[in-house]
Amino acid sequence: MALLNFKRDDGPVAGTLSPEVEAFLRGYSIEVMPRTAQKVEDFRAILPVGTRVYIAHIEGTPIEDMVATARRLAGEGFTVMPHFPARIIKDAATLADWIARYQGEAGVDQALLLAGGVDQPHGDLHSSMQLMETGAFDRAGFKRLHVAGHPEGNKDIDADGSMKNVDEALQWKQKFSERTDADMAIATQFAFEARPIITWADSLTAAGIDLPIHIGIAGPAKLQTMVKFAIACGVGPSLRVLQRRAKDVTKLLLPFEPTDVVSELAAHKAANPDFNIAQVHFFPLGGIKTNANWAIENGGASAVPAAARASGS
Repeated sequence: MALLNFKRDDGPVAGTLSPEVEAFLRGYSIEVMPRTAQKVEDFRAILPVGTRVYIAHIEGTPIEDMVATARRLAGEGFTVMPHFPARIIKDAATLADWIARYQGEAGVDQALLLAGGVDQPHGDLHSSMQLMETGAFDRAGFKRLHVAGHPEGNKDIDADGSMKNVDEALQWKQKFSERTDADMAIATQFAFEARPIITWADSLTAAGIDLPIHIGIAGPAKLQTMVKFAIACGVGPSLRVLQRRAKDVTKLLLPFEPTDVVSELAAHKAANPDFNIAQVHFFPLGGIKTNANWAIENGGASAVPAAARASGS
């Protein structure tokens, strides 16, 4: 049964969906881990075929599990984008081995490059820029590389709370995109308020950074779960949205949903077509099925058309 029909039959009554939100959610991506993917019997039952699925590589996860998950998702018709966290990749030979495994066993040709949330690097590599400088992805013929963005900064990178180092890194990545053939985009950490996200995205444009932004959005989850992940992931000032909700006992036990932030960003995008947020990337903190159902109910049930993917959206 086609997912688009599923949305119309079992989702909101036709006409209640926001066209702005539908357009904003079109072609959304989502993130899984091998252990969470195992809980989904068939991704085709909950996600549009062709959806880009990131596979998060947490320290300690065997590469065999990562590749097996990539192979399964590719076999079910999804676009696979595994994480390559520099700090858990021992050396260039390990990097080349991972790339070869992903390509040979799952046909992977795109990757999210990031430093990785590990205090002590496992070897010589410690940044996504080093990964790019190896030339390994270019030699392997990877077509798309995504890099991390931090709308509210990152204390691991800028301990003083500024944006200096993260901004300089994005400038370097912009220049890399200009001197190579790589199709690149910025995939961001999640935040809970639209206005700071808009301000940050506009500041990148003003600084000459035109890489498309795939904005991180936390999927529906219990408030306690959301707060836990937000603190662990270093979410900044927008954490106050959760803190305000926690003070309202009538809402304390209800799931927190991203309706407000998505609606505000969608409205801004509709009013400003050149706004540089191109797509939504979901972090399914309350579960993949829960997140997928929320997307369906809000109109996010169509994958990016091939022509749009080719244009770098």
